[in-house]
Amino acid sequence: MAKTTNELILEKLDQILKVLALQIAVEQESLTEGVRLLKLAGLDNRTIATVLNTSDSAVRAIASNLKKRG
Repeated sequence: MAKTTNELILEKLDQILKVLALQIAVEQESLTEGVRLLKLAGLDNRTIATVLNTSDSAVRAIASNLKKRG
């Protein structure tokens, strides 16, 4: 089944989002800081884990600790 124009646009936007997120993450010195910034950007845990080359559970744990710190 061929993709619709909207599906293709959404796919390309998702790719752009991941590239920009990767650029932000690479500039960070720690995994925690990368998670913090990408969460602030509104990315979900799975996308953050993919960008930072870590697991969903690691991102969840870091995000939870960041919430506790306030």
